[in-house]
Amino acid sequence: MQQMAQSSVFLSGMGGLGVEIAKNIVLAGIKAVTLHDSKQCETWDLGSNFFIRQDDVLSQRKRVEAVYPRVAELNPYVHVDVASFTLDNNTDLSFLRKYQCVILTEARLSLQKRVNEFCHSQQPPIRFIGCDAYGICVRVFCDFGEEFEVSDPTGEEPKEIFIQSVTQGNPGVVTCMDNRTHGLQTGDRVLFREVNGMVELNGTAWEVSVLSPHSFAIGDTSHLQPYAHGGFFVLVKTPRTYRFETMEKQLCDPQVLTPDFSKPEAPLQIHTAMLALDSFQEQHSRLPSTGCLQDAEVLLKLTEEVNTRLRNKAPVNAELVRCLSRTARGTLPPLAAAVGGLASQEVLKALTGKFAPLQQWFYLDAIEVVRPLQSLPAEEFSPRGDRYDGLRACVGESMCLELHKLRVFMVGCGAIGCEMLKNFALLGVGLAKCSGEVCITDPDLIEKSNLNRQFLFRPHDIQKPKSTTAAFTTLQINPDIQLDAHLNKVCPATEGIYSDSFFSGLHLVVTALDNVEARRYVDSRSVSNQKALLDSGTMGTKGHTEIIVPNLTESYNSHRDPPEEEIPFCTLKSFPAVIEHTIQWARDKFESSFVHKPSIYNLFWQTHSSAEAVLQRMQARESLEGVFQVIKLLSRRPSQWEQCVVLARLKFDKYFKRKALQLLHSFPLDTRLKDGSLFWQSPKRPPSPTEFDLKDSLHFSFIVSTARLFAGIYNIPYSEKDLSEETVARILCDVKIPEYQPLEKCIETDETAKKPDQMKMTLSSEEEREAITQLEEAIAANKVTPERLQMNPLQFEKDDDSNGHMDFVASASALRARMYSIEAADRLKTKRIAGKIIPAIATATAAVAGLVALELIKVVGGYGFDSFKNCFFNLAIPVVVLTETAPVKRTHIRDNINFSIWDRWTIYGHEDFTLSDFINAVREKYGIEPTMVVHGVKMLYVPVMPGHSKRLKLTMHKLIKPSVERRYVDLTVSFAPETDGDEDLPGPPVRYYFIRDADGETP
Repeated sequence: MQQMAQSSVFLSGMGGLGVEIAKNIVLAGIKAVTLHDSKQCETWDLGSNFFIRQDDVLSQRKRVEAVYPRVAELNPYVHVDVASFTLDNNTDLSFLRKYQCVILTEARLSLQKRVNEFCHSQQPPIRFIGCDAYGICVRVFCDFGEEFEVSDPTGEEPKEIFIQSVTQGNPGVVTCMDNRTHGLQTGDRVLFREVNGMVELNGTAWEVSVLSPHSFAIGDTSHLQPYAHGGFFVLVKTPRTYRFETMEKQLCDPQVLTPDFSKPEAPLQIHTAMLALDSFQEQHSRLPSTGCLQDAEVLLKLTEEVNTRLRNKAPVNAELVRCLSRTARGTLPPLAAAVGGLASQEVLKALTGKFAPLQQWFYLDAIEVVRPLQSLPAEEFSPRGDRYDGLRACVGESMCLELHKLRVFMVGCGAIGCEMLKNFALLGVGLAKCSGEVCITDPDLIEKSNLNRQFLFRPHDIQKPKSTTAAFTTLQINPDIQLDAHLNKVCPATEGIYSDSFFSGLHLVVTALDNVEARRYVDSRSVSNQKALLDSGTMGTKGHTEIIVPNLTESYNSHRDPPEEEIPFCTLKSFPAVIEHTIQWARDKFESSFVHKPSIYNLFWQTHSSAEAVLQRMQARESLEGVFQVIKLLSRRPSQWEQCVVLARLKFDKYFKRKALQLLHSFPLDTRLKDGSLFWQSPKRPPSPTEFDLKDSLHFSFIVSTARLFAGIYNIPYSEKDLSEETVARILCDVKIPEYQPLEKCIETDETAKKPDQMKMTLSSEEEREAITQLEEAIAANKVTPERLQMNPLQFEKDDDSNGHMDFVASASALRARMYSIEAADRLKTKRIAGKIIPAIATATAAVAGLVALELIKVVGGYGFDSFKNCFFNLAIPVVVLTETAPVKRTHIRDNINFSIWDRWTIYGHEDFTLSDFINAVREKYGIEPTMVVHGVKMLYVPVMPGHSKRLKLTMHKLIKPSVERRYVDLTVSFAPETDGDEDLPGPPVRYYFIRDADGETP
């Protein structure tokens, strides 16, 4: 990051691709960028450049002058300059010496070669990137010099792997704890820490030779002390040097990245076709005319000629060449966004030396978008003098109109959502004049941390709703879009708003979400309503897209991501080994003390009429779930700030002193296991009790933040003065901390044990008596007032530094880490782990949104299954993999009866319709024998269950008890398979309508 903050970039070409790159690198925070362009704004630009406005066209401003202020306001820490001189083969290039990286877009190949030769010859070399977008084809070329050192090729954070054993020998063999996979490669270097016995390993790096996924050799350890126990190792990042050739040398024998293995020859075919396109421009001083068959044949002949000169060649793809010829004058904004994201990441690599650079060409085509349109008449693609002429040249007028009429629902307006809205605006999705609409919803407010990747927001938008702000900014890109911005979460609680009726008015759904559960819910609603769903996500430099089309593909819920690995309960509670454990522990303490307990407290008193009634039931020895916890909270409830500080001080003693003393009492340092090995050996770390010291800033931070949180849940006011060290010290000087007395209690060491439910734990008779006494005393002291029977549960908010939430988690985690001799994390890392932040960067979000928007065109066109592409990429490596979508699976029942996830059976009933009537109707209409009927998690009919046969006579109304407004329910009906002995199979959802209208259909 430091190199990037000191780097200067020259970026030429302010068309759609150039402005994409400008946006991404300025958001990333480079020191300075000079934007260069000599062209004037045209109506055409409005369809590809999201920073040019209609006023800029009318006033005939230069493109760079129009774009400059809008790029500059993305990041006040980046210095943005402009240049509008003519850059051609006669220009003196010495001015480029002051830049560390040069990017050319919209430049002829001869100019690119000349500039590249100049950059390559400098000492040190100037990093050069050439980018081109012509209709359906795009390319990126990188040359970072003859020797380019990369400090971290992958960007993956090294993991601490615990050691089981290290042998004395030549070579010594290291075996990982619990047969964990080390993920190393021969030649990697690892650093050892906290090894006992063979202490010479500590702090030293050794080259490894992999023996198995769980072991490796490290060289001669025969002269070292015998290994005793413990220790871990981490991968040492090894710099790697990459070598580049100039563009001139690379033209005949290009190194290419292959993104789509279903057409492995495509990169070389595009390479040849685009070289021929440059020859066409040199000969004719223009691009091929849109729809001109003669120009297409000339380009095809040139392509064949170029192909003969290449050392590494592929068969000429005539269809690709003709499509390139027809669309070369046009623009596909999503394609520019996708390749702009990749090219921008290469710029950042060039400046920072982090992540493996592209070597050396990247090609991508969107032939699947235009292939079904080739039979349309030439006038479909002719310009009409509006902002969509560039798009029209690629997809035709009819497709443009279909995009204008589109009704889209997008869930989420964060990083991906902002990029999608930009693409919608450039494509003209959902225009008001065509009865189209884009409905967006997001309940979140804009935070400062959003600004480096969510480009529709500015500093003055902080704390404004994301959805309405994004809508306002999008309308500046294209005022004709019909946008409806909501502030709702899409979940079961909002089904009254996002009902089936709402979904019925949509053409498709787009998700821009950051969590799996929300995706699964939106997917289920889309499948239920037979709507296409376009899903995407990013994690740092990684991204994925998934296209879900009714009756063609599987849905998001058809596959399951591997479950997130949980930290064992005993590890969190007593035996943390790495910083992630202490951060999660602190986060759990926040949830337990300031969210869960206040919520249980409120719920308890909402369901019990009075404290006196509770006391009577306790005295009668009735079981009341959670009563002990509730009474403890009531009896210890503070009423003023000083008491909150005292509570925080007691928590400090409990968490960081008594817990350690108890563990060391239960397991002294010399404790041994049954096999004779030490109990306290890696990954178990013995704790050290912490003595409280108010002068320690970490101790003070814990006390103040904890006291503030207690004040928050108990609605106790406090002033700024109350938070001062002087006030806190005055309060604490009188606090008497009870002397520690060791307890004889069992401490869980089984990693498979689950966390017990505190609210359901059985009370001892002594605890029951104590609870009754505490409640009697509270009633007698008149402490059971309505105000004291109400608490204020908090909601963890990581982005508000004024609320003390992160102060508590950061200080608690750091203190626990210190107690267990674990290296602490900084606040940023703590916030990322505690807030489960999925890192997002502008380059990756721009790329996934562009790829998704390309698929949107195919969905709108009703294209076939073979046209659709899912994608996974990692821009750090870089790897881009396009794959076919997963075809929908059909379940066979018997002859002529089968179904998929997209099918839905329907049964229409009436007020007196019984369960028996329902089963008969399914049998007669669909030819299966129902064996079970389920509504959600409720079993309506299972023949083997006692009493269920009597339900056959009950009406569906009585069994389901629908709400007044509910007209139908979706039921799961299982049936017996053809083969005896097999388990019953669930059929497709059966939608049961409670009533019909006058026409015999549902209202």
